[in-house]
Amino acid sequence: MRFLTASILAAAAFVGPTALAAPESPAGVWMTEEKNSKVRIAPCGKAMCATIIWAKKVGTDENNPDPALRNRNIIGTDLSRDMKPDSKGGWSGSIYNPENGKTYQASMQRVTDKELEVSGCILGGLLCGSETWTRQGDNTASVAPASEKTAKTR
Repeated sequence: MRFLTASILAAAAFVGPTALAAPESPAGVWMTEEKNSKVRIAPCGKAMCATIIWAKKVGTDENNPDPALRNRNIIGTDLSRDMKPDSKGGWSGSIYNPENGKTYQASMQRVTDKELEVSGCILGGLLCGSETWTRQGDNTASVAPASEKTAKTR
């Protein structure tokens, strides 16, 4: 019995804590800190993707560096397609900011069940900023802004 217990402990030590404790998933619907958009984070292959599903102000991706994408609707725009678990217990990848058309090195970390800290950096991590997104019920995911509903009925 001692041999079996020692073998299990040795195997657990060999596997390491990062393999035993996966980071909490950021999957769900989140309201940005400024409450101007909702973002759905969901698995896509081996990564997590983040997509705008609601915007307070209906508009286009006018600041996109690719002129061919500047007329696309902001709703449905992918912010990230490469968030993967990192060694810090969160998720790392890149994130697109449609407000300025730039893509940043980024990380996401669950603070609580209802809060997600999203950070972005430039210059190899020399300048960083972060904000806290708030979890939304999935029933809010398909709610369109009032201005969009009005535009569709005209």
